[in-house]
Amino acid sequence: MPESKGHLNPGSGGVSFDRFELGADLSDLVRHVWVPQWALPEGEVRPQRVLSYPAINAVFEPALTALYGPDSRVQIRELRGTSWAVGILFRPAAGPLLTATDPVDLIGSSESLPTAPAGSVVRIMAEHAYVRDELDRVLRDWLLPLAADVDERGRLVNEACRLAEQDSSLTRAADLAARLGLSPRSLERLVRSHVGMTPKWLIECRRL
Repeated sequence: MPESKGHLNPGSGGVSFDRFELGADLSDLVRHVWVPQWALPEGEVRPQRVLSYPAINAVFEPALTALYGPDSRVQIRELRGTSWAVGILFRPAAGPLLTATDPVDLIGSSESLPTAPAGSVVRIMAEHAYVRDELDRVLRDWLLPLAADVDERGRLVNEACRLAEQDSSLTRAADLAARLGLSPRSLERLVRSHVGMTPKWLIECRRL
């Protein structure tokens, strides 16, 4: 049984899915890289269901690279033909380092990401048929300078999201705030400034 980690029907016929981390020195910034590839018969459409984590993703595709905000809804992506994507699931701390857009405005939306190494990623996927080491090198070169700028507030919001996801004893936003030594209002400001959603939504994500 494939493990989804947000991708609700991995392992569908004609679709392969890889996931890897970029190293401990990027762990405050990046959760993991995800790489789907597909080759489907002509005329066939393969719906893929995805449940968003409470964080942003950078997604590289052959003709488009964009930054996507979280979405509280289950999303349906229809796959056709033969293609690929490379995604980076970021930690909540990454938002202010990647874009000046208010996180609230990115919920269920996307924007261009001109600083991303789109050309290098496209060449790797096209020329090498996906060599993980090459992709790892390009992404690390891009993101290491940003990782050095993660501050204490960024680490705190990372921890808030980690606890909300992993600790089933936390059933209310007030419980999460108390665990972190914050007032509920301070926690809400922290989470909204990095994720755009409320602490309550973090807990609801775990239940989903």
